[in-house]
Amino acid sequence: MQITTHFETHPKAALASDLSATIAGVHVIRLQDRCAEESSASCVNTTSTAEGFGMLQSDALVFGDVVLDRSCLFAHRDGKQIRFTRSERALLLMLSRQPHSLMRRSQLLDAIASTDSDISDRNVDFLINRLRAKLGDSARSPRFIATQYGEGYIWIAARSPVAAAKPDRGTASGILAIVPVVPRPDTRLAEQAEAIIGQMRDRIVSTIGPGQAVIIMASEEDIATRYLLEVRYQESGANLCGIATLREVQSRRIIRALRVEFGGFGTTSLTPEIERAANDVVEALQRNLAEASEGLGTPADQPLEIRFRKATTLLSASNPEWLEKGLQLREAREQNPASADIALQWCLHLFARLVLANPFIGISRGERDDLESEIEATVLECLPLIESNPLLMLAAAKLLYFVDRGHLELAEDLAERAFARTADFAAALPILGQIRQAHGDFPAALAFFDRGIEMADAGSEFETHMRVIKCIALLAAGDREALKAEPTAYESPHSPLALRVMVAVLVTPPGDATPQVAMDVLVAAGPDGARNAIEFTYMTSARQLTSPEARANILQGLLAHLTRLHGADVIPPFVLTGTGLKAPI
Repeated sequence: MQITTHFETHPKAALASDLSATIAGVHVIRLQDRCAEESSASCVNTTSTAEGFGMLQSDALVFGDVVLDRSCLFAHRDGKQIRFTRSERALLLMLSRQPHSLMRRSQLLDAIASTDSDISDRNVDFLINRLRAKLGDSARSPRFIATQYGEGYIWIAARSPVAAAKPDRGTASGILAIVPVVPRPDTRLAEQAEAIIGQMRDRIVSTIGPGQAVIIMASEEDIATRYLLEVRYQESGANLCGIATLREVQSRRIIRALRVEFGGFGTTSLTPEIERAANDVVEALQRNLAEASEGLGTPADQPLEIRFRKATTLLSASNPEWLEKGLQLREAREQNPASADIALQWCLHLFARLVLANPFIGISRGERDDLESEIEATVLECLPLIESNPLLMLAAAKLLYFVDRGHLELAEDLAERAFARTADFAAALPILGQIRQAHGDFPAALAFFDRGIEMADAGSEFETHMRVIKCIALLAAGDREALKAEPTAYESPHSPLALRVMVAVLVTPPGDATPQVAMDVLVAAGPDGARNAIEFTYMTSARQLTSPEARANILQGLLAHLTRLHGADVIPPFVLTGTGLKAPI
């Protein structure tokens, strides 16, 4: 059993500015069971943070292996947290709150009317399919949502008792979990260990400041905090000592290990050694969080959240800063050729030259090949030097994915491992979604994009970027009906005219009239400009997908509109080969 105790804390300014941005609400959880052997390994956390990262088990909805938060903002299944979009949440609330009742499409449309515009019956079907994918459900053999053909959907899952729920890694969120390990079921030793861990926890909490959850648990199984501190006690004659090991939970990477000497069992004051150990742990946490946000020119003197927000913007495909830094980065490379950080920033400059070029002017195939060869060689050379830096790993993953030279699995590995260290922030979401899309897993890709849109500031460049790549994913999936419900990303003030034109044409069905916003530009481009635009779109947005059909789905609208204006000869032969399409469209 765990009980929550709230502490008044006094923040240490430098560290608290970083750490308190991570999780809201100070919650310290005491484990009452004195020995690990006497405690159940499946200890269930009964606290939740102010931001909803934790889940109140007594207030949860349990359906088999899925545990739903009552608000349906998120769920947990097989040790993984699932987040839902606003529209998915609206449907899930209506269905799960009225089990075994037919929910007609008209009712479900009303439920999502406040979350989406231009909705349709087909949009409801698409959202239901996304919910099924996230819940591990199947339309053919449903466990959660059954289809009543021609009428609507029924929630068929029976609710389980909360006590029967298998706890998972999402149920105890926080910055740090402390796990004491005693060598044998010895009551005296367990009492001493608990007292020491309690004091150490209190010291850590008072140092890191408000906004953190520090948890004491019986076992490291089922822990969902960012970090784990295992204190393994040992008896050394009449003295008690231990080894404290601090790890990142997701990556299992050890970031600090130290020996602690607590003295004899009769020692009345352990404060100096406990303070030393706690201070070491806090310093390691601070250093690790700082390292996780270093690189790519992020401001080192800013709080953690600000640095990650800056990095998220820098990793956006539409960021023009990299174009402007070309001369500066060239000089920096000459001065510091061994810096992997500067080398990858230079590669992002080359990448910007490729994706921010005017699509109707384009660049030659030879120049493109040269730039991509330089990107590939430089990134591969940097890989051994960036293993401890998640932002640089994300940059490398993004670049390897883009050049499309057989590195998809490597890019995925880099992105996944970086995401394990930056999961509270949006920087990894675009590339993870694009990699899922490349594999043809469109529900997973769209889930990443939706999460990024929800985390983005309204009207920001990052939101525009996420909406554009979400539109491309819906095109690739062949789901133009769902695309109708999406805001028109090409109307964003952050989009240059060429991008607005390209996106407008891409999302317009082949049989529809060419949008007026694009017509004048397409006519003025002429056949050469049209050919450049097709090649540009294929190389930047379609070739990375492994399915020719998905590539064709992205390009069909563009090809139809341009060939109507300029003839079938504007389609480069390699585009027809890569998509499996035949001219004329």
